[in-house]
Amino acid sequence: MTSQTKSSTAFNLLPDHTQLPESEGDTNYKSITNLPPDHTQLPDEDGRFVKNFQEHPQSILLTDAVTPLLQQRHPDNQYCIGQDCGIYWRLTEPADRGAEAPDWFYVPNVSPLVDGKIRRSYVMWYEVVAPLIVIEFVSRDGSEERDATPKTGKFWVYEQALRVPFYAIYEVSLASVEVYNLVAGKYQLVPANDRGHYPIGPLGVELGIWQGQYQNAELPWLRWWDEEGNLLLTGDERAEQERQRADREQQEKELAQQQAEQERQRADRLAAQLRALGIDPEA
Repeated sequence: MTSQTKSSTAFNLLPDHTQLPESEGDTNYKSITNLPPDHTQLPDEDGRFVKNFQEHPQSILLTDAVTPLLQQRHPDNQYCIGQDCGIYWRLTEPADRGAEAPDWFYVPNVSPLVDGKIRRSYVMWYEVVAPLIVIEFVSRDGSEERDATPKTGKFWVYEQALRVPFYAIYEVSLASVEVYNLVAGKYQLVPANDRGHYPIGPLGVELGIWQGQYQNAELPWLRWWDEEGNLLLTGDERAEQERQRADREQQEKELAQQQAEQERQRADRLAAQLRALGIDPEA
């Protein structure tokens, strides 16, 4: 979230047990007339500067590289990716205090649109599916990302309120990433594999640090690999790989043509020598 005037609307609470039907087909309950706010009514920015110059390219890098894999896994396009977008998990006043805005997150098997409109936020009381993975980029000392204070700390919210299966904390200054997996309701550190990567099993990928240049910066970037350890490439990298492949094929074709021409010239010289000796080369 970045900057905008905070919403001052007083929102009603979710319906309680007296307003909900007791059993299927039950009509003897109070009509719910005041529904909780949806993504169009909640603030999508919170008035803080939270981005540095590395975080936006990092989000793009993660999304760009994993998109082909997600399109294979979701041929119906039923998934969404959030980049510094709010996940509302409780009603508060002001409203944005009831949200967390991970730098990057992925939700499987949900529509990228709501009623044909672009999502302004992800509102848990209107959703069924929680994010599969959230990623936070550390910009200070990392204490905010590891804060387990009940109801306010990011770590607690992702673990206890949202129950996100995988939580990653990336620190570019340390060239490191911590990955947590929700096991029996508590986060446990995921150990690195032999490649130094952290498997995200349900997504069929590994997360790790890649030292290299992206856009115009040489940094330890957070990147994806497949389960065989192959780096998931960005669109530009895939295009460059294809260009290099086409160049190799062209070079191989030209070399084959040169060799064929050399062989033809050699055969012509041999034929001329045979004729000089009175021998018909065709015979």
